Amino acid sequence: MDPTRRRLLTAPAALAAGTVAARSPPEPAEPVEVDVVVVGAGIAGLVAARELVKAGRSVMVVEARDRVGGRTWSHEVAPGVFAELGGTWVGPTQDRVLALIDDLGLNLFDQFTDGQTVYVARGERSTFREKPPFGAAPPDPLIVPDLAVINAWIDRLARKVPVGAPWKAEDAAALDRQTLESWLRPRTLNLLGQSQKNLSAAFEALFGAEAREMSALFFLHYVACAGTQGMPGSFERLLNTRAGAQERKIVEGAQSICTRIAAELGAARLRLSSPVEHIAQNDSGVNVIGRHYVVRGKRAIVAVPPTLAGRIRYEPALPVERDQFTQRLGMGWLIKCEAVYDSPFWRAEGLNGSAVINEGPARSVFDMSPPDASRGMLLGFVGGDAARSVAHTPEALRRAVIDNFVTCFGEKAREVREWYVADWGREEWTRGCPTAIAPPGLLTAYGPALAAPVGRIHWAGTETAGYWTGYMDGAVRSGQRAVGEVLAAT
Repeated sequence: MDPTRRRLLTAPAALAAGTVAARSPPEPAEPVEVDVVVVGAGIAGLVAARELVKAGRSVMVVEARDRVGGRTWSHEVAPGVFAELGGTWVGPTQDRVLALIDDLGLNLFDQFTDGQTVYVARGERSTFREKPPFGAAPPDPLIVPDLAVINAWIDRLARKVPVGAPWKAEDAAALDRQTLESWLRPRTLNLLGQSQKNLSAAFEALFGAEAREMSALFFLHYVACAGTQGMPGSFERLLNTRAGAQERKIVEGAQSICTRIAAELGAARLRLSSPVEHIAQNDSGVNVIGRHYVVRGKRAIVAVPPTLAGRIRYEPALPVERDQFTQRLGMGWLIKCEAVYDSPFWRAEGLNGSAVINEGPARSVFDMSPPDASRGMLLGFVGGDAARSVAHTPEALRRAVIDNFVTCFGEKAREVREWYVADWGREEWTRGCPTAIAPPGLLTAYGPALAAPVGRIHWAGTETAGYWTGYMDGAVRSGQRAVGEVLAAT
């Protein structure tokens, strides 16, 4: 018996022999009772659990994967050397995650930026140094006229979008009915299509999506969130390494945020390999139900990507606004490809390992070498259209990405010692990365439903954050906000 579909599975030959009898599904184990059930052992869920324990509440975290970490995933290549296959960097104004890193006793090191960045456009390779006024954007004469205007213009408009409530912006309806692509097109010269190509490279890395897939309001809100109350968000801060969102990395690997918290909580508060199928609530509490287990709590915090939260069965059914929202809110598609070398050979040539490429799948490249440079490591982001075009052919993906590396750093880039790929669109318990993408019309129609509690169910996850939505800092903030709601209600 398949208990999720109540369908009898039969074996015709055995039935003919009269040797098979229908069997009932195993009874669930004795329910576990706690104050709060947390669904999801990524940063948001584990931060929520940690804060609740500090507040004296009993907690159980249930996680579908066989590991903690969610959208962080640090693969140890050698002792103390990590291939970062998920969330990676932290930067200025990301105050919550920086405070958590310090509290957990983790260490930071600077993203390597010494030397020149490679730029490949129109079949030609050049180099530049990241510096104002364009930061990580290449000073290509065909895009400079647009860059000079667009950055300041985007930042100015983003400041008018309320963080955490973009639907309240004065011109929200007009912005939300347009795609980002249609909104940008009349506002750029786009000489020989170069501005579009460079912006596409940025959007594929930032969102795992193309400009035509998101609303202009969603994009401006994302920019508005890249700051704090005292420092408005900026497009340049999202893109930059120095003084930007890609400024520093965690020595012990980004996933160590979750492994450290999990160790603090202890095994008794954590249940892995336990997908949630059903959440039922009434006036007295919440039952979180999976195959062969039930966890009862006074309240629940669901801290998984919205598209996965929408696949859980709820009793009673969720409000139509919340359900309509998750039906329409899809994830970006991002593939992270990482090549390991004997050494960061590009540094000897005065290159910092970063690159912007207008052709090929890996259009944004970063040096991911460890602090001691004991390995050379290059990371290529493959997102949006590029991910869709190559995701089904792993060998072709590898060849194409390494070809991008060779174009940037020479034939030594073919001498790959180890190769790692994380295709987040194929990850069963994420279904995309790095964040969810709001298409036109969604935020103004259903936006408030994303984070609004439903009875005894509260929502966390980076998409539900205000500042730094889509980032590890946003995940921390969302977990803390959800705990505040729970404590205020009990």
